[in-house]
Amino acid sequence: MAAVCMLWQTSPAATELETKMIDWLRQAFGLPDGFKGCIQDTASTATLAAVLVMRERALGFTGNTAGLFGAQRLRVYCSPEAHSSIDRAIWFSGIGADNLVRIPIKGPLRGADPEALRALIQADIAAGMKPAGIIGNVGATGVGATDPIGALAAIAREFDLYFHVDAAWAGTAMICPELRHLWAGIEGADSIVINPHKWLGAQQHCTAHFVRDPSTLTRTLAARPDYLHTLGQDEVVNYSEWGIPLGREFRALKLWFLLRAYGLEALRAMIRNHIAWSRALCEKLRATPGFEIVSDPAYSLFSFRYLGKSGANVDDLNLALVESINADGRIYLTQTRVDGAVAIRFQVGQFECTEADVMSAYPVITEIVARL
Repeated sequence: MAAVCMLWQTSPAATELETKMIDWLRQAFGLPDGFKGCIQDTASTATLAAVLVMRERALGFTGNTAGLFGAQRLRVYCSPEAHSSIDRAIWFSGIGADNLVRIPIKGPLRGADPEALRALIQADIAAGMKPAGIIGNVGATGVGATDPIGALAAIAREFDLYFHVDAAWAGTAMICPELRHLWAGIEGADSIVINPHKWLGAQQHCTAHFVRDPSTLTRTLAARPDYLHTLGQDEVVNYSEWGIPLGREFRALKLWFLLRAYGLEALRAMIRNHIAWSRALCEKLRATPGFEIVSDPAYSLFSFRYLGKSGANVDDLNLALVESINADGRIYLTQTRVDGAVAIRFQVGQFECTEADVMSAYPVITEIVARL
């Protein structure tokens, strides 16, 4: 339970099981054989690692040695729906917030517009800047926005950019084959992050970080002083070279227990139920006078707002509503903004919740609305 997992030689069992669990997940998500990976602590750490690889690859792997002073200005592209961990990775990598370029979105999935992305890249090249990478969404946190992954991958290949996919929450749903059309083209990604500790039921911290070419990761992140030298280095994997921290936990063990205890079919049934129950509640609210569905169900997430009486400040009303719901204590909801307006998020994801649990939200919401 206290394995020292930084090197193969300090914990060979943990290392070998991590390799095996990542491959079990790869198969479960339907990813091609070529993907390898490791288990990071969080998606934030995995995303920072991916952005550092973008930076080094764009600079010819000189950033770690020469620094960024005097280097060509780098650019990274993502949707405005992207998670705040991407902003933080851009800060921490030294690329700078002003160089994170937001791609206009379109369509019901609120995905990045590929043609707009191409135009942004071409404009940056013409201005003397250096595009480094693209970050795509599969089920972004706000309202589940999903980018056209295949189209973004094609643009990344066209301009020789690193393509990272943030599927931290919704990527778990890809254990269900009927949902994989939502990330069609995923085989073109250079790296992917999925959090089994979000919707699959694993305990934190447990983030699957898949990569097509591990050498770019280790070339960017590995430090090899004499005291960390592993005999037979060419025959083993040292996962401390695949991430930010040197110290690592035996995260693979909890995945082994989860997958052995429940099996993929039980986990698929859970996710399918969550999606069906979320959609059922959405339709019930849609049919209720005074409510507006702001974003239709994406995976098991939708957003709504209460419109109130004519002349009401709808943003203030919905902030008061979500605060009242949470103060009531029977259910817990969060808020976001969609196209600048406040919306209330409803997402099903708790491992042991039931249909009755989910549908119990309806009388709570309508009862509290009646009191506002």
